[in-house]
This record gives sequence, C-alpha cells and structure tokens, in this order.
Amino acid sequence: MKKLFLILITASLSLVVTANDSTKVSANNQVVADADNAGLNLPSGFGALIAADNLGRARHIVATKQGGIYVKLERLVGGKGIVYLTDANKDGKMEIETSFANFIGTGIAIKDNYLYASSNEDVFRYQLDENGKVINPDSPQRIVKGLWDKRQHASKSLALDNAGNIYVNIGAPSNSCQEVDRTKGSKGMYPCPILDSAGGIWQFKVDQTDQGYHNGVRYATGLRNVVGLDWNDQQNKLYVTMHGRDMLYNLYPEMFDTTVSAELPSETMYAINKGDDAGWPYVYYDHFQKKKVLSPEYGGDGKKAGGEKAIDPIVAFPGHMAPNALLFYTGNQFPAKYKNGAFIAFHGSWNRSPLPQEGYYVVFVPFENGKPSGQWEVFANGFSGTEVVKNPRDAKHRPCGLTQGPDGSLYVSDDVKGTIYRIMYNSK
Repeated sequence: MKKLFLILITASLSLVVTANDSTKVSANNQVVADADNAGLNLPSGFGALIAADNLGRARHIVATKQGGIYVKLERLVGGKGIVYLTDANKDGKMEIETSFANFIGTGIAIKDNYLYASSNEDVFRYQLDENGKVINPDSPQRIVKGLWDKRQHASKSLALDNAGNIYVNIGAPSNSCQEVDRTKGSKGMYPCPILDSAGGIWQFKVDQTDQGYHNGVRYATGLRNVVGLDWNDQQNKLYVTMHGRDMLYNLYPEMFDTTVSAELPSETMYAINKGDDAGWPYVYYDHFQKKKVLSPEYGGDGKKAGGEKAIDPIVAFPGHMAPNALLFYTGNQFPAKYKNGAFIAFHGSWNRSPLPQEGYYVVFVPFENGKPSGQWEVFANGFSGTEVVKNPRDAKHRPCGLTQGPDGSLYVSDDVKGTIYRIMYNSK
C-alpha cells in the first residue's frame, strides 16, 4: 500500500505543479488559467490569468517573438515610461525585467527588430537584440518630433506597414470644432482649421530622424481621435477605430434628449485608404438610421444626411464606449472563427447618463476578405468588477491595449491598476 501511495503522489506531482494559489503549470509547461479566469467572463473553452499587476497606467502593449511584453505607461513610474516584462520560469506570471524611457504616452509597436514608442509629441525607435530586448534604452532615435499636444486627445497611437512607413494618430483637441469648444450656442468653424495638423492619421518613414509635419503625409483626415489602429497584413491596409463626439444633449437639448445623446454618435471602425476623409467634424454616424448625419454645429437637426464624400464606417457601435485598441488576430491557438478577425478593447464611457455607462470589455468582429462577416459580440467581460457601472470611477479595471503572444494568446492591458491579462483557449 505504501508503494502504491508513493506512486500515486509522484504521478500527481508530475501532472501539475502549483505556481501560486490560482495559476498552475502542467508537466509539459503549458500554463493554465486562474481558477476564476482572472475575474473575466469568456466564451466556452477560453480561460484567463493575470500575467502582471500594479504596473501603473498601462496603455498600449506589444509582445516580442520571444514572449516578452513591452508596456507603455501614461504616467511615469520611478521616472520611467516603458516596462519590459518577461516570464523566466514559464509559470504564466510575468516579472519586470527592466524599465526605461523618460516620457509618458500610449503608442508602442514592434517591426523588424525595432521597438517604436510615442510620447504625446514625438515618436522614438529602439533597436532590439536577438532576444527581443532593447539594446539602447537610454539613447533611442527620435524619428518624429513636434506633433500637436494640446492635452485633449493628445495620445499618439501607432501602426506600421510592410513598406517602411509608420502611421501616427494625431487626435483633434476639440469636440466638434466649435469657435468655443464644448459651449452651447457656439458655431462650428468652416473649414475646420484643426484639420491642418490634427484630426487624422499622418504617415512618416521609419528610417528617418526628426521628421515633422513638413516631412509627413496626411494619410487620412476627418478622424476626431483614433486610439485603436492596426495594419492588416492580409489586406495590406490600415484599419482604425474612432472616438465619436460628445454632448449632443448638453449643447442642443432642443434636438436631442438624454437617451439619444447617450447612444449617439456611433463609435466607428474604418478601413482606411490614402486620402480618405471620415467626415469629422461636419458629420457623425448614426447606427440607428444607418447613415452619416450632418452635425448640429453645421446646420444639422439629427436627421439631415451629410458628408456625401466622406467614407462610411465598416462597423458602428453604440456611442461613447471609447475603442482604445484594435488587433487583427492571426494566431492559431483560438478556434477558426477568430482567425483574421478583429478584437477591440473598449475603455468604457463616462457620459451615457442617465443610462448606465457602457463598454469596459473586449469585443470581437468576425472578418472575411477584409470585411466584417457577421455581427460584433462581447468576447471578454468582467473587467469593471461590477455588473452596472454608474460612474467610471466604479470600474476596477478598464481595457486599453491588446497584443498577441507568440503562442496565440491574447493579452489585454488595464490602465487603472496596471493589470495585464492573458486569455487562452483550451478545447478540453
């Protein structure tokens, strides 16, 4: 009996080794989910764990081919704005290997052994070694400088193509280009002077230093603020998600009631070609009427169509949910329906009262041939830690960044407590 007992104990230890109270590593070093899936609600077959925590205001994130993760911080922690995480013992829990960069910001990306990161004014480039670690953390190349930073919509999100170009969002420091911003009775400026330097996507070269507006190309315009953007390699095209305008009821109560203002305008996703105009500030998209509507600052009444030359969104979501990251999934870990589809991290609303605030989750949009092939669905929920969010301060976590690990796991960052979630699929 003693011999049999020892055999059973040995067999059990060989199958599962406990890494901490909730995360386990199997004998073949496959990380399994936390017992409570890190507090998330996920589709059947998926699990999640907390890969890192308490990092600071973690904005966008990017994974290396070797499995490390770079995290861009909105506020400096210990004087540093980028954190590099690794998982040395492969238990699923990542530790800070190093931190560097003396600037805050949102954008971060990797392409061809270079790490790109943005402040609210500049874009920097760091070379990576064969292990995916930055070689020159204290002396990056500054490839873009002097972009508008007027505090409102100041973050500079990034995407890179396969032809040596980098795409930078320059958000409009305005709600709807009024003469006096967010003021009842103030008219919209026409033409909107902001569009010369903001409210769009600018294209720069990755291998030139200290480029400014005069070196770049205004690739697309009429985009109020694009925090989520990704280059789709399958389509060789840029896709973006835009934050819509605010305050329809506050500024025009004679045209919009509080419920309409809570739901509109739509948050929108676009497929972008060079030279495109999405119509801000002159029009907004209404997903109920399924059309572009003339903005009230420019003579609209909530029904008049406008923007005949402006492009239409390919997906429209309810208003004010704040799409903060866009990622096309190219991995093989998830079921086939997710291949080449889009994940979007919604940061959550602040201005949907009297309705509950909405967002605070990650959604999935199925794609085929570069176009949505079905309805969007909530993929990961529960970040907020409460069923009903009445005020953004109620939310314990707010999704912000997305990246795909080399094994096909999906990582999600939170900029309230600096939590990094890892979502995995296990068909068993």
